Amino acid sequence: MTDAIRPPRNFPAVNWIGFWTLYKKEVLRFLKVTFQTVLAPVVTTLLYIVVFTIALAGSRTAVAGIPYPQFLAPGLIMMAILSNAFQNSASSLLISKVQGNDVDFLMPPLAAGELAAAFILGAATRGIVVAAVTAATIAPFINIVPDHWWAVLYFGVGASLLLGMLGVIGGIWAEKFDHMAMVQNFIMLPLVFLSGSFYSISRLPEAFQTANHFNPVFYVIDGFRYGFTGHADGSVMVGVIIVGVANIACLAITLGLLKSGWRLKS
Repeated sequence: MTDAIRPPRNFPAVNWIGFWTLYKKEVLRFLKVTFQTVLAPVVTTLLYIVVFTIALAGSRTAVAGIPYPQFLAPGLIMMAILSNAFQNSASSLLISKVQGNDVDFLMPPLAAGELAAAFILGAATRGIVVAAVTAATIAPFINIVPDHWWAVLYFGVGASLLLGMLGVIGGIWAEKFDHMAMVQNFIMLPLVFLSGSFYSISRLPEAFQTANHFNPVFYVIDGFRYGFTGHADGSVMVGVIIVGVANIACLAITLGLLKSGWRLKS
């Protein structure tokens, strides 16, 4: 090999086998309990649709000229992405710490970047799989053909990666299941419910509308809905930037925590 094409001497080698093994473990972990991790969120989404469009007569209303079921569906799909991506990485790390088998991924020669990639991509895979199954289930009943595929892909993948990283951060921070329940009930749930999953944020008080414009969760829901309906409550391009910056910031925090071994190696 000539000097022109030889890799730099200080370029770190990637442990592809270790990364792939951990990623596959994360994917198989949720696929082995498909009824709990994939089918249960689909049933929950269908129940939301029944409640909002039938029991509450939402099928006869419209939001920004869009039939309410068609407006609602992208928000429900995104909610499934957010909750499942977060739960996958958070529960994996927390259960490993509680059971004491976190040495299974700490002892092998895996760098922080390889650990982060495996956990984050495993979580993103679950979020996207659940979203695809949910969309396929409701498609016969609601028109959810995307108007802007780029927005669906960007915000769908961006949301799954973002919540996967937040799950890693939460899983590292939490020391018991009560800690994780607190994060889910007092942080994640309000963020998802107050960010326009079921409604246009124009119906919220002005203070909540202003706060949402600094909330990345609002932008992933709003951008994802724009991809299907062409309607957005905020600026789609601002959303693209905020989601990208949020992912970069969370990646830096995730790598820093894994490199330091905080609450993992101590």
